[in-house]
Amino acid sequence: MTRKLGGGSLVIATHNAGKLKEIAALLEPYGMRCLSAGSLGLPEPDETGKTFAENALIKARAAAEASGLAALADDSGLSVDALGGRPGVYTADWAERQWFEGDPGRDWYMAMGKVEGLLSEKGPDVDRNAAFHCVLAVAWPDGEYAVYEGKCPGTLTWPPRGTLGFGYDPVFVPEGRDMTFAEIDPAEKHAISHRADAFAKLVTDQFNS
Repeated sequence: MTRKLGGGSLVIATHNAGKLKEIAALLEPYGMRCLSAGSLGLPEPDETGKTFAENALIKARAAAEASGLAALADDSGLSVDALGGRPGVYTADWAERQWFEGDPGRDWYMAMGKVEGLLSEKGPDVDRNAAFHCVLAVAWPDGEYAVYEGKCPGTLTWPPRGTLGFGYDPVFVPEGRDMTFAEIDPAEKHAISHRADAFAKLVTDQFNS
């Protein structure tokens, strides 16, 4: 039987205010008071895992051990079948600009172009199936943990379409739709996303008796 969170405080292992707000809104109906690792001054651990689950657990365990509270972390990304699952855990890294370019940060159009370039090298009949993945990890200070995996399958298109999303959304068409994630209304996207799938599993396991 999985250990239950119950009510009380939960550390969200992020320094991103937007992510904290999104997760806190999802968990508020279940009596959880969410605090960010950033607001508690907790350091960000190195994400050395080879899978989404490993990286989510690294972040959740670090936050739980440092705060003495239960902690929740997520790790997510895009896997492309024809690229052997890449970019995978390196999804964000593919968007990183180099310091010598004079404008460090993330360039998602560069990342999308990198994926498309690799697919194009394989010819016009290349398999364009892909999926967004999200893993949520809950960890307690005593070492106990639970992991929930979500997935949204789809296909990649080119050129990019839409302005509503972020990351690789403009080139990702979710299964059963003809619009990209960046063309779909955000509320609809959130309802069918990989993160929604993972959260549904977490809620069912943690809060439904």
